[in-house]
Amino acid sequence: MAWAGNDKVGEGKMTLIESKPNEALKIKVDFLKPFEGTANSSFTFKPDGNQTPVTWSMEGHHNFIEKAFCLVTNGKEMIGDDLEKGLAQLKTVAESGKAASNN
Repeated sequence: MAWAGNDKVGEGKMTLIESKPNEALKIKVDFLKPFEGTANSSFTFKPDGNQTPVTWSMEGHHNFIEKAFCLVTNGKEMIGDDLEKGLAQLKTVAESGKAASNN
């Protein structure tokens, strides 16, 4: 999947690199704008009765400038909020039984 958006979402692409049904998904994320970079994103699933807790993590390597930027802007907190929102949206879609719209 590729995207091109505004200043907030930038531009990039995601490639599914591993899928283990009911266990995990691993995705390579290539960011093109506003900054170039690559990260790996993982979803892990732990089925437990009629519920499935989901963990979403993202990791990547940063050069000196990127590390400094994250320290000044609290990059972990910024992406953490997006991960939490994404998990909440995933929960809503999963519990509704309907596929998400791209609109």
